[in-house]
Parts: sequence; structure tokens; C-alpha cells
Amino acid sequence: MAPTIHRERGFRFFFFSREEPRIHVHVIRAEGEAKFWLEPEIELARNYGLSRIQLKEAEEIVEERQNEFRAAWREHFGS
Repeated sequence: MAPTIHRERGFRFFFFSREEPRIHVHVIRAEGEAKFWLEPEIELARNYGLSRIQLKEAEEIVEERQNEFRAAWREHFGS
């Protein structure tokens, strides 16, 4: 299961239900996908095919919405 938590500017932000416990978010777009750690600070974990411009744009969205992404994580995982 990979619930979508946000869509914006062609990106879909989500997380997998059965994955590592460190809070993070996945982002996908037609051109590729990436993973960002949310704690202890926002940091790119992996990139598969997104350009630098797309990564920057995705990271800006993550930064703007980090509190709601963390809240969605806690609600979904019950922590």
C-alpha cells in the first residue's frame, strides 16, 4: 500500500506502508522518482531520474509541507 498524501505541480507525494521507520516521503513524476528524509532534517535520500530542477522543485514542496507530511506519517503509522 502506498497512500498518496499530496499532489502538486505534476508530483505525487506518498509513502509505503511497510518500510523503514525513519520518517520520509517518496515523490514520483513521469520522469522519475526520489525519496526525501524528513527527520532529523529534510535531506535527499535517493534520486532515480529526476533532473536537478525537478529535485529542487520537489524539495521546495517538501519543505513547505513538511509538517503535514509528518502528521500524515504519524496518523498512518500510529506513532
